[in-house]
Amino acid sequence: MTKVLVANRGEIALRVIRACHDEGLEAVAVYSDPDRLAAHVRAADHAVRLGAAAPAESYLRIDRIIDAARTSGATLVHPGYGFLSERAAFAEALADAGLTFVGPPAAAIRAMGDKTSARERMAAAGVPIVPGAHVAAGEPEAAAAAKVGFPLVVKASAGGGGRGMRIVRSAAELAGALASAASEAEKAFGDGRVYLERYVERGRHIEVQVLADADRVVHLGERECSVQRRYQKLVEESPSVAVTPELRRALGAAAVSAARAVGYRGAGTIEFLLAADGAFYFLEMNTRIQVEHPVTELVYGVDLVREQLRIAQGHPMRVPDRELHPSGWAIECRITSEDPANGFLPGNGRLAYLRVPGGPGIRWDGGYELGDEVTLHYDSLLGKLIAWGGTRDEAMARMRRALDEFVLAGVPTSIPFHRRLLADPAFQRGEIDTQFLERRPDLARAEPDATTLQAVAVAAALAEAEARELRKPAVSDEGAAHSAWRAAARREALQ
Repeated sequence: MTKVLVANRGEIALRVIRACHDEGLEAVAVYSDPDRLAAHVRAADHAVRLGAAAPAESYLRIDRIIDAARTSGATLVHPGYGFLSERAAFAEALADAGLTFVGPPAAAIRAMGDKTSARERMAAAGVPIVPGAHVAAGEPEAAAAAKVGFPLVVKASAGGGGRGMRIVRSAAELAGALASAASEAEKAFGDGRVYLERYVERGRHIEVQVLADADRVVHLGERECSVQRRYQKLVEESPSVAVTPELRRALGAAAVSAARAVGYRGAGTIEFLLAADGAFYFLEMNTRIQVEHPVTELVYGVDLVREQLRIAQGHPMRVPDRELHPSGWAIECRITSEDPANGFLPGNGRLAYLRVPGGPGIRWDGGYELGDEVTLHYDSLLGKLIAWGGTRDEAMARMRRALDEFVLAGVPTSIPFHRRLLADPAFQRGEIDTQFLERRPDLARAEPDATTLQAVAVAAALAEAEARELRKPAVSDEGAAHSAWRAAARREALQ
């Protein structure tokens, strides 16, 4: 049986492991010391230790991941997202070791990984790009800015996730923004190069999912990702209220052209900026599976991770060779271990109580279970709550119901923020853009609502009841002995 090593952790590792099992493949997990009892480790067929907690000593160690694949007998390596997923050097090292990377060719990663060269490639392929300029060595900063005009945004050439980005509204702000963006980019990516790009006021962040095998490149519609905080996405949905069928075809055609221009294979995402006048511009390509891929899966009926696995093995994709149309509406809320009322400050702790919502149209892609420890070593994402409905209104209603049912104790979460957002009239009308949360800080800072306070109280009571049960002494009769065994098992899981 073919084995797939999943070079990641948390919810995406668990998602990939389940897809492997659905495809009839064995899954090999890797883990750092704090993750030795994590959900993805328990779900896999085999598990291999990588090293200490720090990513540089575990999930970012290419040599140890290759050794883990060889030791376990895995022939394919799925990177998930984050960590090494968009490192061309990782894909090349796997190929040199005789392993198959579940992702695009290294050349495609490298072509799209440098934002300045990607812009040039896209322009050559006829994909619209935002007007911009390089800051050439020896060129006066003002001269580069004059080519673009204000307002503009400074972007890291090798960046992503909002790091190395600064909005500049006047010439007086330019020098400071360039210096701070370059410094942040150097620390984050080891590359301090930056470029300038026209800043589109109140633009929407629209991305298009593409899938490519050896013979075809197709798109599976768009995702609306405009609800962001400091360029980090918080809520995504598919389709977008701002995209008509005609605009969807134009966006899809541009995305397919972009993927073909770099010889792409597998699942990828082309990100666009949609202006208020309907014009759209290429931003970047994410050469991996996206965090928000479930909304596309629910609306288009395609398991993107299974298709990744098939394409990597040389099989054709199972997507019809015709124009696809969205069916219904899906919304995703990223549930993180962050405190919205305290600047979304990450928190850590043990999950003392967890009640995940369910019911019609609800999907939970989580990476943690009751008793698991949430640390500050890694990303704060606990999981993704997704709601599907026949219409956007139905999807939102189901999401509101699911958020009200969700109870989690032990760490702060973003659930209260999502409740307020889903109840907001402007969001319900779809009147959003990438600056929406900047204009609405009240959605993050508001005091906990009655539902949140009640959930916290219930969770605290249940956690205390669990603790009392664990402290009970064992007695001799068979029923009590069984209860004591169950309590001991829970104690073991919580240690």
